[in-house]
Amino acid sequence: MSGGGVRDPSDEARRETRALVVSIVASGLIGLAAAAWGVLAQADVLVFDGIYMLAGIALVAVSLLASRAASAPPSPRFPFGRSAATPLAVAVQGAALLGALLYGVVSAIATIVAGGSPVSATVLIVYGVASAGASWLVATVVARTAPGSELAGAEVVAWRSGAVLSLVVAVGGVVAAVLRSAGQNDVAVYVDPALVLVAVALVVHLPVRLVRDGMHELLEGAPSGALATALDDAVARTRTEFDLPEPAVRATKLGRRMYVEVTFLVPEHRWEVDDEDAVRRALLTRLGALPLDVWATVELTTDTTLAD
Repeated sequence: MSGGGVRDPSDEARRETRALVVSIVASGLIGLAAAAWGVLAQADVLVFDGIYMLAGIALVAVSLLASRAASAPPSPRFPFGRSAATPLAVAVQGAALLGALLYGVVSAIATIVAGGSPVSATVLIVYGVASAGASWLVATVVARTAPGSELAGAEVVAWRSGAVLSLVVAVGGVVAAVLRSAGQNDVAVYVDPALVLVAVALVVHLPVRLVRDGMHELLEGAPSGALATALDDAVARTRTEFDLPEPAVRATKLGRRMYVEVTFLVPEHRWEVDDEDAVRRALLTRLGALPLDVWATVELTTDTTLAD
């Protein structure tokens, strides 16, 4: 017997939308400033940082569409809703960020082959510190606005990775200043492209994680971490309450929804439909604290072939 939880996701959806709008505005302002500054200062790493942020605008637009789709109720055309839009958007965002990092690597290698790029150390330091602070501030605001949202969480990852990129730029500016003061101008010209390569190496694991997590959900992988622990605890407590045997448990998380299937193999002529309903209600009550819309199926069967 199956059905959905009683959670109303409308408030979470509104908070998610606000967080994504904040990210769009911040991406536009900071990204344009970085790209323009980089062009004027002939600093590839600043142009790369600006493009990295500007690319996020299209990605956030995709996230907004995904948020709206995932929040829509089930319909005759989509009887289970469209919760898959959330992990799809997360995976797309991770893939696009990987594309931006690839652009940075290619650009940096081309600059190195061309003989480097003479960039002002002061420009790198000032920009790096300012951009890192702004990026971390945006990440904090987005995280606090929608703490339970996967889409907002993907934006937080992007902004924190941007802050790391900017800190690398600032450190590189210090290195360039030291090299020039030591008369190593021929080495200092390679600091700019080297910064891009170092920054990519530091943050590449973040978009990789987004792609991995998004694909895990799309392929209906089992929940992990705290969510898996909470599910195991709820099933164990329900089993103990009704003196039931060890069940077969299948679960997957898709955006803000979690599907749970629990099957108990029981003796014949001892359980009725009302008992099955009671078990399911108990399980849903215990899972009610999760920040998800839980759709649970609980079955009591005497047929071993149906319990597999």
